[in-house]
Amino acid sequence: MIVAYWIVAAPLGLLLVFAGWKKTTQSQERLAPMMGWVDTVPMPLVRFIGAVEILGAAGLVLPPLTGIAPALAIAAAIGFAVLQILAAALHLSRGEVKETGLNVPLILLAGVTAWLATAF
Repeated sequence: MIVAYWIVAAPLGLLLVFAGWKKTTQSQERLAPMMGWVDTVPMPLVRFIGAVEILGAAGLVLPPLTGIAPALAIAAAIGFAVLQILAAALHLSRGEVKETGLNVPLILLAGVTAWLATAF
């Protein structure tokens, strides 16, 4: 189960760091072509979401890696699932049904990651 956790959690963590880094460092104009919703959300909230994503990646990786508070990995995975549920809801509220196509598998992966994290 531990190997399976890393197979799922490592790419999920990389995705979180990538998405979070973009949201925390790029301007609204640079983000808008990739993330149309940034025009309707205040930039401090976009930056906050990016920071949460980066911290979530740390929560997926550091506790199991160090053995310190491994339950935080479960919390990070559940938090990522909640974030993706909220993202899907935002897309649906904007009539962007097609954009939820990535949210659904990410929610499922986060759920699997949370379950696999119980091995620690």
